[in-house]
Amino acid sequence: MGLCTVFGTLIPPIFQGDFAEKLLGSTSGHMILLGLFVTLAGIVVVTMAGAAKDRALSDAQKTQAVAEFDFRKGIAVAIFSGVMSSCFAFGLSAGEPIKALSAAAGTGPLWTGLPTLCLVMAGGLVTNAIWCAILIVRNGSARQWLGETAVRMDADAGRGEGRPPLGRNLLLAALGGTAWYFQFFFYTMGESQMGRFGFSSWTLHMASIIIFGTLWGFAFREWKDAAPRVRAMVWSGVGLLVIATVIIGYGNMLAA
Repeated sequence: MGLCTVFGTLIPPIFQGDFAEKLLGSTSGHMILLGLFVTLAGIVVVTMAGAAKDRALSDAQKTQAVAEFDFRKGIAVAIFSGVMSSCFAFGLSAGEPIKALSAAAGTGPLWTGLPTLCLVMAGGLVTNAIWCAILIVRNGSARQWLGETAVRMDADAGRGEGRPPLGRNLLLAALGGTAWYFQFFFYTMGESQMGRFGFSSWTLHMASIIIFGTLWGFAFREWKDAAPRVRAMVWSGVGLLVIATVIIGYGNMLAA
């Protein structure tokens, strides 16, 4: 998330050649950079709290949680994912000409970013479709679309067969896709109101993901066994992320 935040926020103005003008040459730009650094500090604190919580697990819980633990592979995947996930921000930035065409066609300012999503998300559609096709072939699971039984591994009974809940799976997939889309639906609406510092909305987006993800963790009692010190640490991280959103909002207000 830290890499995604930094690359997704800073690379678009660097690529467009106005990084120094926007971020280094004005008080509002300085506030945006400060907000970015505070966001990274919040991410670090929340991460440290999560690590402290994991260290408190029993040996049996640790074994269950890290059955596929591979530090080097995990670091490589985290770096690759963090950098590549920020490409979504690059795509939105590159779609500015599409926004201009949309506005020229009479689209209201809140909605001009929506056509860009069609193109940016098409890349995710292609890569997911290819990977899912590979998994379907590898697992021989195409027959499940016809409602045929699927072989499953049961921890208690061993190998068995069962009919996949196709209707429920389709419903959950549709709900997940819709919810995932709406984050960017509302994101483009908010970004359209942030003027020349619209790229800083990516930092707010990443901070919001961690804030609400952490709150859901508390709602599902993931932190119930954590020590009071650890819970205080995670709330401190969330507090830093909230402060970062205020700082970035203030920077945008100065620019306006």
